[in-house]
Amino acid sequence: MRRLAVFASGNGTNFEAIAAACERGELPARVALMVCDRPGARVVERAAAHGVECFVFAPKEYASKADYEREIVRRLDAAGVELVCLAGYMRILGDVLLGAYGGRIINIHPSLLPAFRGAHAIEQAFDYGVKVYGVTIHYVDASLDGGRIIAQRAFAYEGGDLAELERRVHAIEHPLYVETIGRLLADGGSGNGKTNDKNSDTCEH
Repeated sequence: MRRLAVFASGNGTNFEAIAAACERGELPARVALMVCDRPGARVVERAAAHGVECFVFAPKEYASKADYEREIVRRLDAAGVELVCLAGYMRILGDVLLGAYGGRIINIHPSLLPAFRGAHAIEQAFDYGVKVYGVTIHYVDASLDGGRIIAQRAFAYEGGDLAELERRVHAIEHPLYVETIGRLLADGGSGNGKTNDKNSDTCEH
C-alpha cells in the first residue's frame, strides 16, 4: 500500500474523502499521517475516527517556520510518506518542506488557476462576476498557488447564491482530488509524472 500524508487546517472534508477512498480500496494507499496547524480543528476528530496518526502543532510554539517544518519532515520520513496532499492547509510551505518533498506535494484550490489565487478564491470569483468556476489541483512550489497544474474541472454558474456556489465547488473537489491522487500513484507520484487531466473546458450544469 502506498503511503499518503494529508495536511489540513480546518473542517477536513477533503481529508475525509481521501481517507474514505483508501478504506474502500478506491485508492491503493492509506493515509499514514495527518498534519494540522490548528489544535482543535475538526479535521483532528476526523483523523482519529479513521485511526490515522496525527501531528497537530501550534506554529507560535516554534521559533521559526524552519523549526516546525523540520519536525514535519521527520514525521513524514518516519511514516514512509510518498505523496503529500494539501487539503485546506492555510500555510505557505517553506524551504525545508519543499527541499525534502519537492515534486511530491500537491494542493487543491477552489478556482481555475492562475485566476483567483490565495484565500477566499470562491468569494473573489463570485464578486468579480465570473460565469465559469472550478477547481485546480497543482504541484506546490515556493509561489502562492503556483506550480504546474495537474488537473482542472470547471462548471458554469450564473446564479446569485454564494452558498450554493460553494456547495457546487466542494462537490467537485472531493472526487477530482481522489481521481487525481489515483492517477499520480499509478504514475509514480512524482513531479516528473505526465498526468495532466486538464478538463477546464468541460462545463458541468
